[in-house]
Order: sequence, then C-alpha cells, then structure tokens
Amino acid sequence: MHQSSKRILLAGATGYIGRAVAAALLRAGHDVVALTRQSPTTDIDGYRWISADITAPGAMAAATSDLQFDAVISCIASRTGAPRDAWAVEHDANLQLLQAAVDSGATQFVLLSAICVQRPRLAFQHAKLAFETRLMASGIDYSIVRPTAFFKSLSGQIERIRNGKPFLLFGDGTLTACKPISADDLADYLIDCLHVPERRNQILPIGGPGPAITPREQGQLLFDLAGIEPTFKSVSPKLLSGIAAVLTPLAKLLPPVATKAEFARIGHYYATESMLLWDEQQQRYDADATPSTGNTTLREHYEAVLRDGIAGHEAGAHKLF
Repeated sequence: MHQSSKRILLAGATGYIGRAVAAALLRAGHDVVALTRQSPTTDIDGYRWISADITAPGAMAAATSDLQFDAVISCIASRTGAPRDAWAVEHDANLQLLQAAVDSGATQFVLLSAICVQRPRLAFQHAKLAFETRLMASGIDYSIVRPTAFFKSLSGQIERIRNGKPFLLFGDGTLTACKPISADDLADYLIDCLHVPERRNQILPIGGPGPAITPREQGQLLFDLAGIEPTFKSVSPKLLSGIAAVLTPLAKLLPPVATKAEFARIGHYYATESMLLWDEQQQRYDADATPSTGNTTLREHYEAVLRDGIAGHEAGAHKLF
C-alpha cells in the first residue's frame, strides 16, 4: 500500500521493537530521525541519528530544537521496571517527547504501550497509564497501541530444552494465555497508525495471528518442533509473591532491594495474568475479543530459532527463567 512520506521522530530506535519499526519506516519511504540514549556504534543508511539522555530534564528539547516532524513514534520503555526507572522513562521521558512533538509541529503521536496496563498493579504500569492520560489530554492526535506478548519474551527457554532440561511452568501451565506478536508485524501495525484514520485518537489492544496459547502449549510446541520428549517442571507463583513479601520491608532500609522486590512482583504478575483483552463486565480475559494482526505465527518463529539459532531473539530483560 503506497502512502505519502512523512518525517518521523522515532524514540527507542535501538530497542527490540524500535529496530523493527525503524526498518519498516524506511521500507515505507518515510524520513526517519532516530532518537537514542547513546549514539549507535555503526552507521546505518537511511537514518539520521540524534542522541539524548532521555531521563535528563530538557535533553530532548535540546536534541530536537532545530528539527520539524510530521509525527512522533515512541518505543521507549523502562529497562528494569523498578519504580524510579519506570516513572523516569515511561512517564517523564515520554512527557518530554510529547513536548518535543508539539514544539516541532508534529500532528501525531504513536505510543507503544502494553496490554497489561488494563489491570495495573506494578510501577511501570501506573507510569504508562499516567502518560497515556496526559497524551489523550494534550490535543495532539494519538494512537495508543497496547500489544500482547512479544515472541522474544517467549523464547527464553529454547536453550533449556535443547540442553535436555525441562520446560518450566507456573502452576500447571494453563493459568495464563496470550496471543503473541512478532516484532515485524507489530512494527507494521504501528506505522500504519500514521495513515489509517480509524486508529487516530484510539486505544488499540493488539495481538498476533492465531488462537491464544498457554505456556504449557508453548512448551509442547517447542518439544514437538525440536523432536524432544516433553518434560515439564512446575513452579508455584506463590514463590514469587513470597519473595516480594520478604523483600518489600527490607527495601525501605536498603533501596537497592526495591528493584529485586519489584522484579518479583513483575514475575508474579506475568505468572498469573493473561496478556489478553480484559472484559470488565465479565471479570475475565477474553481471547476471542482480543484483536489480531500480522502473518507470522509463534510456530514459525520457533522453527526459525531452532533452525538458525537464538542470536537476535534473546529474551534479555524479558526473561523470567
């Protein structure tokens, strides 16, 4: 589909989704200015790079003061999820980015959020929601995209099973489900927000193609594709809530412990909450009502990783095991 070219400021261009968005923007013929926390180590044709400490007051305004944009896409996210980092990045840095958008004359702001903000209990979720509220009240056209699980976050146990270890589950592995989406499919959805009128001034939950899948089904799929006899090991989610309960009082005396306590709460959240659309009236997650997009399935992703290796698909900070 041919679209008119726009000048886009892309924040978070070196992250997992940001890299895919940058590539998709270039393929679509857009003029991309990539904002990063630090300058890239290699030159990439087609991009103009600017760097700024996104958590420093005024840094984004200084970095973009002489530039004009048609739209801004924000893919920035907290690296740890710890309260201080979450509010500094998910809220404060995005506020700076919003002001830079307004100052530059941009008419659109596309925000990569997360579907888990539907039922917020964690610092990064509250920070995301607080910025979403500010964005919706700003007067600029917005698209708030709330994806489900990423393929990357479901790849952390591939090497475990190849090394003969069991696939780890919380509970029996059926407590939660998601409709995972590839980085490329999500990137295409994000940049289409620049041109699709129906996506303006909307909150947009989105998942990948196919039915919802539980962790046990993910493990079974991996074993089947790898040709390995399935073995599972169960871990109680109460282990994570117990760790959080023990660490939380200590965090008041030892601030570094706060990050570990929050990480335990994050782990417990993802162990017990599905990444699907929440039906407030029925008080349940609704897989059928969760919108889908894209073409690449989790099966195809697993097949590619098992064939070509894990490089480029490491779970990194998203890894729970």
